[in-house]
Amino acid sequence: MIQPQTLLNVADNSGAQELMCIRIIGTGNHLYAHIGDVIVAVIKEAVPNMPLERSEIIRAVIVRTSVIIDQEGNPKGTRIFGAIARELRQLNFTKIVSLAPKSYI
Repeated sequence: MIQPQTLLNVADNSGAQELMCIRIIGTGNHLYAHIGDVIVAVIKEAVPNMPLERSEIIRAVIVRTSVIIDQEGNPKGTRIFGAIARELRQLNFTKIVSLAPKSYI
């Protein structure tokens, strides 16, 4: 369960390494985010010389850690590291599923 102020590791190569959840996007007043939920986060740690910088506010989807996405739900990175949950296919994150090496759990 992910709640505001939770520190997360990033599972793609977008340039961010660590995020802090600010808000959970979705229906109503959810207190926790689960797999497949979209969150608003701030970048706490980033790789130098990459398009994303520290203290930038972005959107992310929870896969097992998180993947940074744009407004349309497409990932900003071109690779996903590690396995992701099978439920993401049912939640219409098919681009993320196709980039991941394995989709199980």
